Amino acid sequence: MDAKMTKKGRELLCKAHAGDTQLSPITHIALGEGGCSGSSPIAVTGLETALAQELVRKELESHQYGEKTVDGAVKIWTRYSVTLSESELAGKVISEAGLVDGDGNLVAYLTFMGKGKDQGMEFTFNLDESF
Repeated sequence: MDAKMTKKGRELLCKAHAGDTQLSPITHIALGEGGCSGSSPIAVTGLETALAQELVRKELESHQYGEKTVDGAVKIWTRYSVTLSESELAGKVISEAGLVDGDGNLVAYLTFMGKGKDQGMEFTFNLDESF
């Protein structure tokens, strides 16, 4: 799933490219239940500074790099992954996710149709940051 970079994420990237700051690495994926209105995902504006209803913040387990072509343009991506254990968030419906840097900034955000988390089921979330 492609996450949309937030205003804060764009600001940090811009300043880092100019040499005025250093980027803190992405360290966590936050998961929440506030990404839907009824059964439809809420539109992402890029102005979000936090999840609407954060349930958990998980330390990254892995990341990988790749590229894809979208509408004739090559996009470079990093895919970040976390896994919920069989008992974590059992009975919850997850509908939003965000990439969080080491300074606690929400740098990318995504909403989606609710995914119910059953007891006894492991759940892996992959979030892509594309450039």
